[in-house]
Amino acid sequence: MDSDLPTVGLRLWRADAVVLFDWLMTVDLNTVPITHPAQKQALADLLSRLEYATDSDVAGSTAEEIAAAQEEVAKDLGW
Repeated sequence: MDSDLPTVGLRLWRADAVVLFDWLMTVDLNTVPITHPAQKQALADLLSRLEYATDSDVAGSTAEEIAAAQEEVAKDLGW
């Protein structure tokens, strides 16, 4: 990522980050419905940030941790 570009700090609940990372690692981004190519790139950028964030161990989540995170996030469904 270009360090000269403006950035936004974002704090995620760890369970959300684990679920998103797992999904992004397994989904075929070519099949995700998009209306602009930048959307696909933004998802790829999010995956990269989750994978290489120095303050996160999300990329090293075990299958058990992923399942637990999915359960936690699913409990919070508001729709």
